[in-house]
Amino acid sequence: WLTAMGLLANCKNGISSYELAKDIGITQKSAWFMLHRIREAMKNKSVLKMGSSGGPVEVDEAFLGPNPKKMRARKRLELKNGMKDTPKAIVMGMLDRDARKVRATVVPNVTRATLQNEILNHIAGGSTVYTDGYQAYDRLAAKAYIHETVNHVDEYVRGQVHTQGIENFWSLLKRTLRGTYVAVEPFHLDQYLSEQVFRFNNRATKDNPLTDADRFALAVSQISGKRLTYAELTGKVGEIPV
Repeated sequence: WLTAMGLLANCKNGISSYELAKDIGITQKSAWFMLHRIREAMKNKSVLKMGSSGGPVEVDEAFLGPNPKKMRARKRLELKNGMKDTPKAIVMGMLDRDARKVRATVVPNVTRATLQNEILNHIAGGSTVYTDGYQAYDRLAAKAYIHETVNHVDEYVRGQVHTQGIENFWSLLKRTLRGTYVAVEPFHLDQYLSEQVFRFNNRATKDNPLTDADRFALAVSQISGKRLTYAELTGKVGEIPV
């Protein structure tokens, strides 16, 4: 267990269940279950709102899922003709520039109500919020925020107004999902988000030179009081075994 926690906390792009099974001498199924339980321990749901110091917070959303260009022609045609829904999950992320911490969560859609409710729940009033020009972020200024936008059609950075920080997090997340885990079910995406957020928030910086040992110790310290059963993980809670 300790070896698995050390590997997951410190491998920049994560570690697959097949690789972990080979490293510690267990079955792939057991390794998969272990990794999800460790991701559960990595969750750290802070009640403190971002931007509490009055600093800027970047907000953006990302679509995660299969690349249509790599699909079979039949599936690609079905998507184009609207015969099937786009198989992509939506993730919303926020980066507190002063704290250098990120939060990310799976959201059901990108409507104004959904995105702005997440902002109200996680960002303190009076904070400066930087977003792109997506219309769902309109009227944030009316909700006690200083709202600045950057139009990606014309520019990506305008002084301090940009979303490059949170987009860096998206880049790391997509590299992990595509390169290491390859196929992630939307049902489990929140677990993989917790893993990536943990590593990102506890990365080594000039102001906070964390080591691999520090990240390992932090992951171990968060175990207490967290439990994830196989039935919960596979969505079979309450089912009667046949």
